[in-house]
Amino acid sequence: MPTTYALGDIQGCYDELVLLLDRINFDPADDRLWFTGDLVNRGPDSLKCLRFIKSLGSAAVVVLGNHDLHLLAAASQHKQLAAEDTLRQVLDAADSQELLDWLRCRPLAHYDDTQNFLLIHAGLPPQWDLPTTLKSARDVEQMLRSDLHTEFFAHMYSDHPKQWSDKLTGMDYYRFVVNCLTRLRYCDAQGRVEFRSKGPPGSQPAPYQPWFNIANRKSAGTRIVFGHWSTLGPVHTNDIFAIDSGCVWGGRLTALTIEEHPRRIEVDCASNAVIA
Repeated sequence: MPTTYALGDIQGCYDELVLLLDRINFDPADDRLWFTGDLVNRGPDSLKCLRFIKSLGSAAVVVLGNHDLHLLAAASQHKQLAAEDTLRQVLDAADSQELLDWLRCRPLAHYDDTQNFLLIHAGLPPQWDLPTTLKSARDVEQMLRSDLHTEFFAHMYSDHPKQWSDKLTGMDYYRFVVNCLTRLRYCDAQGRVEFRSKGPPGSQPAPYQPWFNIANRKSAGTRIVFGHWSTLGPVHTNDIFAIDSGCVWGGRLTALTIEEHPRRIEVDCASNAVIA
């Protein structure tokens, strides 16, 4: 029976990806894969991952993560690679431009109304309901697919603005949307975001909380699957599914079935895959 699986952050862990697909008996003719983003970086085989996932065509849905955008910014010459980045193999590949153009045209959010499931990389501010989320994502997607994308990458690296307003415009608007969808972990009840804290709940300063724990958040009721937060640990509630289980850091790679009663399938990382 055809199945849709959401997969946590790959980050260049190609061998573990192949192992997980074998574990779930993935059939590209029938099954579908949703990737939470961060296909690349820190792991050993970013180029293999990009080539393979791109080759899946309509069998794969990919939303952009912060490491994917970092690759695109580096390719546009608006960000230098850090010592810990493992992206040079992609930038130097013969098919680099084809892969980068494909990646730049991936969405920031994907919604399946038949299953009421939203796929994102990181998080949502509490003021966003589903229509606001999808509109905001589409606005940025259109900009990234236009000639404006190089200008955005020149201004992408900032934590400001810190709070949502429907009066945000231009690069401030695009940056806030991207920061939430690809970087958000903690915010407060008023939606002020806090990007410095990356540890598990309890390690953040007051009054910030995990974005999905904010009371009366407007996205409640939509089932949301996301990655990005490897230190969070498994979260599996009625409507929140966190599936970045830290494969690149020596943890596990997770798949989640997108169905009425989702279930998790995991494989161990063969070794600590991150390249120091």
